[in-house]
Amino acid sequence: MKTMRSLIAVLVITFASVTIARAADPLPSWNDGKARQSIINFVTKVTTPGTPDFVPVAERIATFDNDGTLWCEQPLPVQLYFALDRVKALAPQHPEWKTKEPFASLLKGDLKTALAGGDHALLELVMATHTGMNTVEFEKIVKDWIATAKHPKTGKLYTEMVYQPMLEVLAYLRANGFKNFIVSGGGIEFMRPWTEAVYGIPPEQVVGSSVKTKFEIRDGKPVIVRLEEFDFNDDKAGKPVAINQHIGRRPIAAFGNSRGDQEMLEYTQGGQGAHFELMVLHDDAAREYAYGPAQGLPDVKLGAFTQAVYNEAQKAGWTVVSMKGDWKQIFPAEKK
Repeated sequence: MKTMRSLIAVLVITFASVTIARAADPLPSWNDGKARQSIINFVTKVTTPGTPDFVPVAERIATFDNDGTLWCEQPLPVQLYFALDRVKALAPQHPEWKTKEPFASLLKGDLKTALAGGDHALLELVMATHTGMNTVEFEKIVKDWIATAKHPKTGKLYTEMVYQPMLEVLAYLRANGFKNFIVSGGGIEFMRPWTEAVYGIPPEQVVGSSVKTKFEIRDGKPVIVRLEEFDFNDDKAGKPVAINQHIGRRPIAAFGNSRGDQEMLEYTQGGQGAHFELMVLHDDAAREYAYGPAQGLPDVKLGAFTQAVYNEAQKAGWTVVSMKGDWKQIFPAEKK
């Protein structure tokens, strides 16, 4: 009898907790509207037992792009600023960089010329600044940099340039049994050192682009060495492949902001049962940036929400979030 009363008490407390959690506003930085309601409607239907759309906890997988979806990617993606600072730090060891592109232009402060080489120039930058050390050494370099590096326009730490509405989505999904993954074109080992502190996403739930590595014994210690050779590009069609390899389950929710995320959302939509897809449209020049031809806004080399993607989103029924219209607040309030 005592056991039964204890069980009943636990059930009552659990039910009350769930009721309170659902009654509280889970997305306070979102304006009332279709975008906000679409998120709540989806979470409600996949977490309500006994309904046709109910999804077991183990299958509640959500994937998020990082750059432009969870934090600011303009005027350049954050990892590119990391690479630029690494070039400056390593320049004394490479006198040949004074005359070799893209390094020569970077050292002169001419970003436009340095990046004119496109993907080849970017790859050369990454190989020169992200390799040669072991994984522990690289993790420390990233942690030291991210702790002090600041956005060139706002002067805020890059980790303060995250989107408050998306932090709320992450927390809301987590509170409802979802496991959140980052699936980004950014470097997997560039993101892993800080995503848990910033997003609540541990390193084992981060998927990204990578360089090749190998096991070695250095100074009597076993280490994983980062080689100067590209391994995998986690962008566009690479994202579903990486999801399959690293996660092993098809997501039921996917969040992105550019052409590089389209295949991830298509893959999510192609699964059986309930699913949800969302794209963030950067259309708020006053509070952040406005870019992307989807709304007749200026195009950018990286992170473009193209007209073709916008058309696909409308056709497929994906939720498109207007930063200007749907978000009360973009960045977290400054700490006092």
